[in-house]
Amino acid sequence: MTSDPDPICPLCLRPIPPDVAQSLHHLIPKLKGGKGGPTILVHHICHKEIHARFTESELARQFNTPADLRGSDRLRPFLDWVAKRPPGFLSRVPGGPRKKR
Repeated sequence: MTSDPDPICPLCLRPIPPDVAQSLHHLIPKLKGGKGGPTILVHHICHKEIHARFTESELARQFNTPADLRGSDRLRPFLDWVAKRPPGFLSRVPGGPRKKR
């Protein structure tokens, strides 16, 4: 019997094993009308990084697809860094609370 492969995080493109912290990210933030809208399964560390780098408004208007997020210059250093880590890697996300814009 073959087990199903682990899902792939659409942000960092690493596998998400079942024992690794994971989150559902609303592509349009719930506060900006995305409640019930499309979500993606991502590593918890990747989800925290998305919200550390972008405001809810930016996510709703500009960064509402995995490709848009991956293409952002603000997220590229994190993606390059985390790609070298094992799928279960956890770390505190640097930076403070979200910036209001």
